[in-house]
Amino acid sequence: MTNEREHLVLIGAGHAHVAVLADWIERGLPCARATLLTPHSHLRYSGTVPGWIAGQYARDTGTVDVASLAKRAGVQWVQGMCARIDSEAKRIEMVDGATIEFDYASIDTGGVGRAGRILGNDPRLIDIRPIDAFVEQMAQMNLPPRIAIVGGGAGGVELAFALRNTSGTDTVTLVSGADGLLPDFAGAVRNRVRRALKVQAIRLVECDARIQGGVLSAGDQLLEPVDLIIAALGSAAPDWPRGSGLACDEAGFVAVDRHQRSTSHAHIFAVGDVASRQDLVVPHSGVHAVHSGPILAANLRAVMAGVEPSASYTPRPTNLYLISTGDGSAIGSYGPFSAQGRWVAKLKHWIDKRWLSQYADLAKDV
Repeated sequence: MTNEREHLVLIGAGHAHVAVLADWIERGLPCARATLLTPHSHLRYSGTVPGWIAGQYARDTGTVDVASLAKRAGVQWVQGMCARIDSEAKRIEMVDGATIEFDYASIDTGGVGRAGRILGNDPRLIDIRPIDAFVEQMAQMNLPPRIAIVGGGAGGVELAFALRNTSGTDTVTLVSGADGLLPDFAGAVRNRVRRALKVQAIRLVECDARIQGGVLSAGDQLLEPVDLIIAALGSAAPDWPRGSGLACDEAGFVAVDRHQRSTSHAHIFAVGDVASRQDLVVPHSGVHAVHSGPILAANLRAVMAGVEPSASYTPRPTNLYLISTGDGSAIGSYGPFSAQGRWVAKLKHWIDKRWLSQYADLAKDV
């Protein structure tokens, strides 16, 4: 039974909100009125971006038509960005000055880039966040011959491999930071990646990078000359949640309980990279955002029916990660186990295609 009085607004169209829209298409709206607020009509799936750079995918292969999903679900799509939430007046203030009244809201906007504050400013520096802006910048440039990628996580590693397999690129340097290469992965995986980097002549520097006086260095190593610096340093929190008076953790991410509900405002939920679970550590990763989607959908349906939310996402001890090496092969990671080969790349392609296809099938009937 739907609540005929309440207006539910989804702010942002991350992986979790896409799953919410799919739930509403299948089961109907949990309320009489719902709105999706997002700056773009499509969600770009970051997992296919390295493949696009390496020439394995078309630019828009990894996109989900969230505007069409919203339409099919009976949700009004509003193009725009949230600048502030007046939680007491229950009003969303947009960047362009427009406002949206709401009764309940859910935030899935993702994080923001932090390259400048960590490395320093430089005209050669671009951040992979937000991903849409990064893709636009990459599409408009002719890749220069000397590129440095700063960030030793899976995203930085995949970008290094992708760029090494792009025509016109002569040298690629991966600056992993003092924590080393893939610090959260098993030793067997790190060893495979190290060997693949060496085979492809990608320089690995395991020191913290910095830009001073227009010069990129790491530790006591000078990394110049460099034509392009790409930062893959993880998400920072946007300023507006804290500016809206929402409870946030020390880094500024929205503090939520085990049900993805704001710890300070019971009528606001948050999920994905913009949120921070207070009951346990859930890393900011696409795999966790995907799994949190159905949980959020269940809890939003519960509160709209006047019932306390009960669903909670608990990360599995191990997750499958597939890292493309840009040459038609990939490295798989599952806990302490690892594998490598073209069959791993085919598995990655199949998983990515399956995830995208489920939403393309829902949107194509609009």
